[in-house]
Amino acid sequence: MSHSREMRALNDDEMKAVIEKLMKFIGENVRKLLERADNAYCLRLHHSRVYYLREDVMKRAIHVPRKALVSLGTCLGKFTHGGQFRVVVTALPVLAAYAQHKVWLKNGSEMTFLYGNNVTKANLSRISENTPAYSGVVVYSSADTALGFGVSARSTADCKRCEPIANVVLHQADLGEYLRQESSLLN
Repeated sequence: MSHSREMRALNDDEMKAVIEKLMKFIGENVRKLLERADNAYCLRLHHSRVYYLREDVMKRAIHVPRKALVSLGTCLGKFTHGGQFRVVVTALPVLAAYAQHKVWLKNGSEMTFLYGNNVTKANLSRISENTPAYSGVVVYSSADTALGFGVSARSTADCKRCEPIANVVLHQADLGEYLRQESSLLN
C-alpha cells in the first residue's frame, strides 16, 4: 500500500479491504452507503485514513493546501502498517445508520462497555434476531443511543442459553475512546 500524503481515491485492493470490513457490520447496505439518492458520496484516502464524504465537498477541498488539510468528511477507519483496514470509532454514526445486527445494553451496563470492556450476557438487554456468531454488531444503550461496536461472540440462539458471565460481544470501539485516545484519534 502506498502511504501518499495527498488525498486520493482508493485503489482496487484498498477499496476491496474497506468494503469487506464494512460488510461485516452493514452487509449489503454498503451499496446504499455509496449509491445514495440525496447526494453523490465517495471514499478517499488521506494519511492512511479512509474518509466518507460528499463529492461536492471533496471538490471544494481541492482549494485547501494539502499540508493544511487535517480531516474531511467522516473517518471510517485507517490502514495499518501491515495493510489491514481497521474501522475506528468515528465511523459509528455511519455504522449505526446502516447496521444489520444490533445489541442493546441494560441501564447500568453502559459504563462498563464505555470503559472498553466486552459485553457479557448479564449486561445484555436484547439482541437482533438471527445475529450470527462473529458478525459485526453496533452496541446501543437502553435509550437507543449508539455507544460503539464490536463482534458478536455468540449467535442470538447461543446467547439465550449461555451463562451470565459469558461474553456475547467482543469490544472493538466505543464513544469513550474520544476521551481515552483524544490525542491520537486524528493522528
